[in-house]
Amino acid sequence: MTNSILGHRVVRREDPALLTVGGSYVDDLAPDGALFVTFLRSNVAHARLLEVDADDARMLPGVVAIITADDLDLADLVPDPPINPTMTRPYLARGIVRFVGEPIAAILTETREQGPDAAEAIIVDYDPLPALVDPEAALGEPGDEGFVELLFPDAGTNLAMQIAHRGAAVDFTACEVVVSQRMINQRVAPSPIEPRSSTATWEDGRLVQYVACQGVHPIRDQLAEVYGLDQDDVRVVCPDVGGGFGAKAQPYAEGLLLGWLSRHTGRPVRWIDSRTDNMTAMGHGRGQIQDVTIGGTQDGQITAYQLAVVQDAGAYPAMGAILPWMTRTMVSGVYDLDRDHVSFSSRSALTTTTPTVAYRGAGRPEAAAAIERAVDLFAAEIGLDPAEVRRRNFIAPDAFPYTTATKTVYDSGDYEGALDRALEAAGYQELRADQARRRAAGDPLALGIGLATYVEITALGGGAEYGSVEIRPDGSALVITGSNPYGQGHHTSWAMLVSERTGIPMDQIEVVHGDTDIVPTGSITGGSRSVQIAGSAINDAAVKTIELARHRAAELLEAAVEDIVLSTDADTATTGALNTGGRFHVTGTPAVSVGWADIAAADPDNPLVGLSDFAAAGPTFPFGAHVAVVEVDTETGQVTLLRLVAVDDAGRILNPLLAEGQVHGGLAQGAAQALLEEVRFDDDGNPLTANFADYGVISATELPAFERVLMETLTPMNVLGAKGIGESGTIGATPAVHNAVVDALAPFGVRHLDMPATAERVWRAIQAADPDLVTRP
Repeated sequence: MTNSILGHRVVRREDPALLTVGGSYVDDLAPDGALFVTFLRSNVAHARLLEVDADDARMLPGVVAIITADDLDLADLVPDPPINPTMTRPYLARGIVRFVGEPIAAILTETREQGPDAAEAIIVDYDPLPALVDPEAALGEPGDEGFVELLFPDAGTNLAMQIAHRGAAVDFTACEVVVSQRMINQRVAPSPIEPRSSTATWEDGRLVQYVACQGVHPIRDQLAEVYGLDQDDVRVVCPDVGGGFGAKAQPYAEGLLLGWLSRHTGRPVRWIDSRTDNMTAMGHGRGQIQDVTIGGTQDGQITAYQLAVVQDAGAYPAMGAILPWMTRTMVSGVYDLDRDHVSFSSRSALTTTTPTVAYRGAGRPEAAAAIERAVDLFAAEIGLDPAEVRRRNFIAPDAFPYTTATKTVYDSGDYEGALDRALEAAGYQELRADQARRRAAGDPLALGIGLATYVEITALGGGAEYGSVEIRPDGSALVITGSNPYGQGHHTSWAMLVSERTGIPMDQIEVVHGDTDIVPTGSITGGSRSVQIAGSAINDAAVKTIELARHRAAELLEAAVEDIVLSTDADTATTGALNTGGRFHVTGTPAVSVGWADIAAADPDNPLVGLSDFAAAGPTFPFGAHVAVVEVDTETGQVTLLRLVAVDDAGRILNPLLAEGQVHGGLAQGAAQALLEEVRFDDDGNPLTANFADYGVISATELPAFERVLMETLTPMNVLGAKGIGESGTIGATPAVHNAVVDALAPFGVRHLDMPATAERVWRAIQAADPDLVTRP
């Protein structure tokens, strides 16, 4: 092999079609005779449903049926353990509505436009109940002063679940310095370009559903459970997906109901969220109130750390209620802390708001945001540079595998090395000197420099993934994967792996995913697990295919199997030209050889297929360091992100181009949470950010050109040495940008500022500054 395709910037093979003819999305699928589904949604956060009068709506043109909870014979959805199982969710509101956006009725119409018109004609009589917007207030008990309401009276509590690790047992009395801070890790909306969408029909007694999702097999399994079907009687297909960010990893009540609606009407049904429905009813992310306490010595040694979380679960507890477990897993970050002096506790509370779900990073960004802000607070209290405090507390490179206080076992890392690279690339000392000059001159444009060093967990729990490689009669390859891409570039990555092993050019390798009739098993694409698990499965399947081919080649060449070798030409595979490599021959005699087509044709009745169900031994722990530089106009509060320097170490990188795309997207979303994005409700539970006019989605206008610094620390957990990278940028960028804004405001005596650092919030913090603490000239 003259060269390796792995590690090179191979252009995405998915893009030509997307940029020319366009992708094939759920909304592009139009079964003959399909009805459109529109959901009438509650415009009240909490109320008894007294009457739903749809008589006038049923008389409107094109209305085929209007379905309410009274029409359904489906059991309510029970939340996953360890959530309180009494907090079930109906498909359509029954008796009570619990958040603005909850579906009350399903309207089936002949055209898309007729549904909203019919929804406006339905009259709903509500008996309002108290709204619960504050998750801390919701955790009060009946009879307590200030207690508001129970969302599920039979449960007797608004506590969905709780986690404790030594509770609040950390003793800070021996610390020379103790700093405490309440932080808000605000709700954000995933906001994928393509909203939730699905099409369902019945074919010969089988439920067939097309879904924009992150994994077809979990959707199939839940549909089978809902409808009492064997899994073979359900087919789920996922075409192209316009963004997911974790929020499409789980099925929603509306999508699960489509099969019932199709069976009821005897026709296919189509459902596409409107943008407002997507912003108010699709799951939100984050939503934690964090109480942090950090303690240590005057010389910068951190000796104790405690994090207590109240998680906003929304009206119906789902994955968001469980995510504090991920925060707990990564609570101590990159720091070598005494395991007896670290604690975590959390309570997940019901509120009359949109349920929270997994969102890019899913619990890990919250952990990083807490401890990285805490370290900056600690550094400011003792008057040390925040980079130096981090350096004095890192886990040493030779300490791996390293077990944390919460029994999390980190595989490999070099945290100080990552920070050093980031600081050097940013010109940290020069930045600090520029900052000092500006402060001395009283420059109204304050410079802020923020740091964050992070570690995260990917492929939590390990798990298995399906992969197969089949050689076709013409020598091309068919690759089937259980992973479900939605922008990650799996078709490119998996073709690279197969081409690397077999020598077959990439343009002769087809990758298939996302159809339960073709792919026998699979999980979700989430938790940054794809390359290390699904990629390892494809790699393993390719190796097994080669081994099968060696036996056939031995017969064709009349030689011993152990003497047969495969020669590949990776240069040819990289260009996609007609392959001159990928030939089997006897060791030392390459002149006489057979190719993949020869081997496949030798026994056409027995396809040459390598199968793998690779299971990882455990998770991996990517890490990195980010440096953010901001400029704050102290007269208006406007924050400008000038630079974002990122070192994101995810082990071996198969394709740097794809990795950069993942990191760039993560950096954008991380900076967005720090500066702009926030889902807000008024005191009555009404959403104030129900569209892109009110919700501050970040754009290229607010972002600089990102500066990436390469670093690769291999993991022993898989043969590729790869860790996940899909969420790393999000995890490191948020605290780095957040710390930079607070750093810029330090001369005004501002100790902390909750996210997002909007111009109004920053301006108010400056105006509220204590004149005695202002150190500016």
